[in-house]
Amino acid sequence: MLAAYLMEWGGMMLRWLHVITAIAWIGASFFFIHLDASLKAADDIPPGTGGRAWQVHGGGFYEMRKYMVAPAVMPAELTWHKWQSYWTWISGFFLLVWVYYAQSELYLIDPAVMQLSPLAAGAIGIAALAVGWLVYDLLCKSPLGKHDVWLGLVGFGYVVAASWAFANVFSGRGALIHTGALMATIMTANVFFNIMPGQRTVIAALVAGEKPDPKYGKAAKQRSTHNNYITLPVLFLMLSNHYPVTYANSSVIPLLVALVIVAGALIRHFFNIRHADHAKSPWWCWAVAILALWLAFWVAMSSSPGGREQLGLKAGEATKPVLLAGMTLPPTEVSNIVTGRCAMCHAPEPSWPGIQVAPKGVLLHEPEQIAIHARAIRTQAVMTHAMPPNNLSGMTPAERKALAGWLAAAR
Repeated sequence: MLAAYLMEWGGMMLRWLHVITAIAWIGASFFFIHLDASLKAADDIPPGTGGRAWQVHGGGFYEMRKYMVAPAVMPAELTWHKWQSYWTWISGFFLLVWVYYAQSELYLIDPAVMQLSPLAAGAIGIAALAVGWLVYDLLCKSPLGKHDVWLGLVGFGYVVAASWAFANVFSGRGALIHTGALMATIMTANVFFNIMPGQRTVIAALVAGEKPDPKYGKAAKQRSTHNNYITLPVLFLMLSNHYPVTYANSSVIPLLVALVIVAGALIRHFFNIRHADHAKSPWWCWAVAILALWLAFWVAMSSSPGGREQLGLKAGEATKPVLLAGMTLPPTEVSNIVTGRCAMCHAPEPSWPGIQVAPKGVLLHEPEQIAIHARAIRTQAVMTHAMPPNNLSGMTPAERKALAGWLAAAR
């Protein structure tokens, strides 16, 4: 029981750190993209080499100046923006390990998709992130990298293809989180392997009294722009694991990922243009983004069991849950307790009014599903009594004790 509490508390602490650092990183990123777009010519900065922007905030006025390559001399003080990115990835990676790899039988492995051991699932996930970055980096450094539009289209197809691959290896929930983790890894690796080394090279040239090569600034700008356009899709994918309607049917995950990337990128494109010139605001971006999200909604609804019933569509073919190696079915008493107290919500077609999709995608209507979700049952029904919510189905203390006894014996 102590280990289960530590897993919950540790997960919460990692998620808290991840959210804090992500807010800092994304906030800084959005601010500097806005600053770049709002720069205006200055009399004391040669045309094409920089610009100036005035802003007001917190009761004061700020004058900000940008040098496209570098100033004439090295500044005495210089603030680096890197640790927000690094700690967002570090905390996110450990959160991925903590939740999805340490509890892979619950969140990551779906035996109906592929029978994997926890070690194999974790190894595939980590290797995919590393290889995914290397492929992206090679694309940027190839001749394709000189053509931003084509590079963007190929990168878009690459991420959608990766989501398809993940959906054929992991659970739907695991596929979406790994697609988001791949994009987030690309973002932080851009900072660590490209943007920061380029800036250090420029500074070294300044210190040596040499003129810095502008190619480093151009390369950093390209990677920074990529990060800017994929930020909103990454956030959606990171939040998706809390909403089972997004992963109820793994077969539509690539289409959902494609639609979300289109919507998120267009929203960022709107603001990027608007910040440079309000008169040129591309309002059409909102129309296309809303259409993409509306299509994503219908794709998700029409592919989930409860949604298909609501739409009058043919029910999908039910698949029998498959146990992982070493798992055993719960005793009849436990199965009866869980199905009687929980399955009105946690079923392919919930009977509880107002619930169309099983919360968190957790199904508890069959003994196999109960065995698969033993850890979650321990946390929700034994450790915290959070489930059933407000004990609406009337689970008794004796029933919770029976669940605790089964879980203790099943360790």
